Amino acid sequence: MTSVLRFGPGRAGRFCRLALLLSLVCLAAACAGSGSRGGPIPYDVSNFGMPDPPSTALLNADYRIAPLDMLTVTIFNAPALSGDFQVDLTGNIAMPLIGNVRAVDRTTDELRGDLARQLGARYLVNPDVTVGIKSSTRRNLTVDGSVTSPGMFPVTGPTTLIQAIAMARGLDENANARRIAIFRQVQGQRMAAAFDLVSIRRGEAEDPAVYSGDIIVVDGSRLAAQRRELLQSIPIFALFRPFLF
Repeated sequence: MTSVLRFGPGRAGRFCRLALLLSLVCLAAACAGSGSRGGPIPYDVSNFGMPDPPSTALLNADYRIAPLDMLTVTIFNAPALSGDFQVDLTGNIAMPLIGNVRAVDRTTDELRGDLARQLGARYLVNPDVTVGIKSSTRRNLTVDGSVTSPGMFPVTGPTTLIQAIAMARGLDENANARRIAIFRQVQGQRMAAAFDLVSIRRGEAEDPAVYSGDIIVVDGSRLAAQRRELLQSIPIFALFRPFLF
């Protein structure tokens, strides 16, 4: 026998119909939000491998400045010329008075000497300049795609995929939690593996470790076409077969 829900007339009936409608909408949204597995990137990768070590193990005197590093420049008795300066994608920092100064692939001591020479040549007498690394992109991981706040985040200790997603303030409403890719440089090749965040949260799959240099991309219905084209243009090799994202 088939049961049929009937709602009477009046305010109570309208309220019941509205409650049922909201419940169905929420159920549909939950089903849509969970998404499904798929794509050519392999899942359940047990031998993803450790990433290649960074070119410099510690930020010491030999550290070479990288694009998007944040530098702290202090010029004694010249607070207007001092401050934090980010290295742009062309490898320069924009300094007051002297304009763009090449920073990428130089040590802090090399950059300090260059700044002192340029400032001393025209503006200051024997300037006392110090340069420090405030933050390094070589110690960051990137979280992109359908997350609330995509960006680069510092890795200061052991970190897992769930923690990395939390750094980006969680998934957004368009995310497919069952399709998250981690791109990693292993033995000189770009590798990738897919992970199911729903299974990880349920304890059905291990929460994988992530490392500085990793790029985490969360699939979603509004993932920009430009990002897809960029990923497709990079020569990437999966652990088991080539793929297109």
